[in-house]
Amino acid sequence: MNRLLTPLVAASVSAGLTALIQPSAAQTSAPPRIAGVWQAENGQMKIEIVEGSSGPTGRLLWGQRAVEADGKTFKRDVHNPDPALRGRSLEGITILQNLSWNARERRWDGGRLYDGTSGRTVSARLTPTDGKLEMRAYMGSPMLGRTIAFRRAAD
Repeated sequence: MNRLLTPLVAASVSAGLTALIQPSAAQTSAPPRIAGVWQAENGQMKIEIVEGSSGPTGRLLWGQRAVEADGKTFKRDVHNPDPALRGRSLEGITILQNLSWNARERRWDGGRLYDGTSGRTVSARLTPTDGKLEMRAYMGSPMLGRTIAFRRAAD
């Protein structure tokens, strides 16, 4: 009887170890495509995300706080910590970068988000869910941040 159990136990242990060593489907899944134009659900911002070799980056296409009262003329980057950049327009500036795909959490983590209206750069992460893109911006802990929901902009 021991001769029969030994191969069964060995097979069970082998299968268990194989399952532990091989990454799960969630860990190896490719990130969803997020390139394109996205508009905040509250209508206050529009960004374009481009997927590059070092991860996605986002640039500002329009922002309610980034334009003058006429709604068209972009403000200057007057609050930028770099004095050499304070004269540039906020139109088209890169506001989102350094994102890397976290397959386990199914989101883009480690990003940096620049707010041209204040000159601050904060941490950011993007979570694609149900046709939406949730951007969490925070300083320190994600629990202390703010989430902006985006939908793909109509063509």
